[in-house]
Amino acid sequence: MKNLYTSTRNNTIELSAKAAIKKGFADDKGLFVLPNIEDINIDIKNLTELSYQDIAALVLKNLLPDFNAKEISSSISNAYSNSFDDDKITPVVSVGNFHVLELFHGPTAAFKDVGLQLLPQLMTHVLDAGNQVMILTATSGDTGKAALEGFKDQPNMGITVFYPHGGVSKVQQLQMATTGGKNTKVVAIEGNFDDAQTNVKQLFNDKKLKQAIGENVSLSSANSINIGRLIPQVVYYFDSYKQLVNQGAVKLGDPVNFTVPTGNFGDVLAGYYAKMMGLPVDKFVVAANENKVLADFFTNGTYDRNRPFFKTVAPSMDIQISSNFERLLYYKSGQDSKYVANLMSQLETEGKYQVSQAVLDSIKEDFYFGYSINDDIEASIQDTYSEHNYLMDPHTAAGYKVMRDYQQIDSETPMVLLSTASPYKFVGAVNDAIHVSNSDDPQQMMADINQKTKVAIPENLKSVWSLPIKHKDVIEKADMENYVLAKVKEVFDDKD
Repeated sequence: MKNLYTSTRNNTIELSAKAAIKKGFADDKGLFVLPNIEDINIDIKNLTELSYQDIAALVLKNLLPDFNAKEISSSISNAYSNSFDDDKITPVVSVGNFHVLELFHGPTAAFKDVGLQLLPQLMTHVLDAGNQVMILTATSGDTGKAALEGFKDQPNMGITVFYPHGGVSKVQQLQMATTGGKNTKVVAIEGNFDDAQTNVKQLFNDKKLKQAIGENVSLSSANSINIGRLIPQVVYYFDSYKQLVNQGAVKLGDPVNFTVPTGNFGDVLAGYYAKMMGLPVDKFVVAANENKVLADFFTNGTYDRNRPFFKTVAPSMDIQISSNFERLLYYKSGQDSKYVANLMSQLETEGKYQVSQAVLDSIKEDFYFGYSINDDIEASIQDTYSEHNYLMDPHTAAGYKVMRDYQQIDSETPMVLLSTASPYKFVGAVNDAIHVSNSDDPQQMMADINQKTKVAIPENLKSVWSLPIKHKDVIEKADMENYVLAKVKEVFDDKD
């Protein structure tokens, strides 16, 4: 097996894992992938006695082969030793006839923390002496704060986060706007997440910008387009299976299903990586919200982003260009980078592409796609609370409805629903569903929901209301290049 990463759009490119993490995004606009992941075999029989950190070391050893054991160990220790409020990092709890993988126990109460506590630690082993890196991140809400928290005050690193103005929840906006640190920059853009993500990708390949910032400063990403952010997410699929076996919910070797709410397709792609590496999974049930480009693709093999954009109660999924889907197409097309490059060119020029029947059939072997509209999401939050006394955020609830749809097809295979954020990050949508607060004030809603449900408020969300606002910038999307250049100089000038 090759230990070098290549591009989804050009398989003649070869980079080490460290180089791929540093670049974040290929020069040909492709994403970095490791060919022949299926040649890796993690023996699940050896997992049952391992800690989360042990499993993380095993996964990283295989997927980041040029990191040595000491670098991996120190990175994992620094990422997970003190920043999560549960010793299991990502605990599995049983709710009725399914299981919930809780991914919101990190410092910003969202699943992005799992990858974004580890990525900055990995990055410290990537930068050469005298090098600096500016992380550019587009966020639909959760990635931004998780990335800011991970990279805050890291030496020789800066971070600039772009989010859609008015397109995130009040709690998400406050989390970002109150971030401290000398190297953190946050700005709202007039546009949606896809505008932010598209422009950030263009900045990575902007020769004029690279020349202006100088040779010693690199641009990289904290979105899941960066393998250093994506690969840590593979770990919790293996760890959740271990927990199910140890709880007696699954017999070792028997398959499970995972339901994953998705926007950018990174979270569920990490699960597919785990399956390729030996995890016994039957189906990945992929849930979208009303921006259902992936659900429509599942019916006819056409990916078409030429459609209305909806702002929903699950804003982190308000995405129509699911970047990581490109990686799935690479593997499902037999690693045909020319084929993928052609599809992505069509997406860029025409806004859509059609895959072959063979590729669509191969995707359907491992995946099922569905979607939830706002009414479905509200009903799911209400149902799980009234029936099981379990409180979900709207993104997890979007997955719940699609999970129930799939359980009409397969009710026997144990099902794990990934819960991507604390319900307190989206108190308005949660309160609309369970009707426990008469207040319009999000802070009061949070207190009322806590008093009624007894679900603990994460400390980082409880304190966000009293923190000073440090970031107020709002710009047009056309001004992102100039903004980045100014912030690079601001962050790194005192080190030149």
